[in-house]
Amino acid sequence: MRVVVAGAAGHLGAAIVDAFGSTHDVVALTRADLDITDRRAVRDRLRVLAPDVVVNCAAYNDVDAAQRDPAPALEVNAMALAGLARAAAEADATLVHFSTDFVFDGTASRPYVETDPPRPMSFYGLTKLLGERLAMEAPRHYVLRVESIFGGPTAGTTARDGSLGTIVRRLRAGDEVTVFVDRTVSPSYAPDVAAAVRALVEGAAPAGLYHCVSDGHATWEAVAREAATILGVQAKLEAVKLADVPLAAPRPAYCALDTAKLRSVGVVMRPWQDALRAWLKGA
Repeated sequence: MRVVVAGAAGHLGAAIVDAFGSTHDVVALTRADLDITDRRAVRDRLRVLAPDVVVNCAAYNDVDAAQRDPAPALEVNAMALAGLARAAAEADATLVHFSTDFVFDGTASRPYVETDPPRPMSFYGLTKLLGERLAMEAPRHYVLRVESIFGGPTAGTTARDGSLGTIVRRLRAGDEVTVFVDRTVSPSYAPDVAAAVRALVEGAAPAGLYHCVSDGHATWEAVAREAATILGVQAKLEAVKLADVPLAAPRPAYCALDTAKLRSVGVVMRPWQDALRAWLKGA
């Protein structure tokens, strides 16, 4: 099976390359290799490569910058998916694309399922929702909602730290860490997400939308305390509420995602605490 990975220089992209690399023919493309917003380049490259699977890990993830200047996020997160979906269809390839918890407004009282109506609060969330819809134009597709990606290979990556990576770096340095007490998340361990993608593709699971996060959920304060416990360091935390922090884009407060649909096709995600320990302990 030939697997083309766009956005291979990020943590998730590197994890996808690693997951498929041992048994499949993987073509890893960074932004320098392929700009997914260039529809002609995408079409021409996929015609030459003739992939069985196209995994799109390229994304515009600066939530606040997208609120101030929507155009780049719209181009990368949404409009590019029209070209990718069409090129994948022409190549008779399965398209895998990643979305986000930010498609929800965060007012739920239990973990979101795939059938819950999306109501993005930010322009970033809106672009990701539009990207979902466009990716689903590919005849064979998996759209996976992930959130708060952490871990994964670091060699050759150019991605900045995510929220959890920043928390861990500051904990290790003995610095004070600012964490939300009223924002609930389901962190996503990049190698486990990559393994889930491989299981879906190899198992020919039904196409569609899936929530693909580590099992369970917690506030950022609880996640930071768990990380400090695993690291064996003192947690110097400044607990804040969303309303206390001036942010250009609003954040959904409750973003737990339910993975029951993923489980129904035989893909089980381990608890976020176990995934966090595996990452921090190098297991």
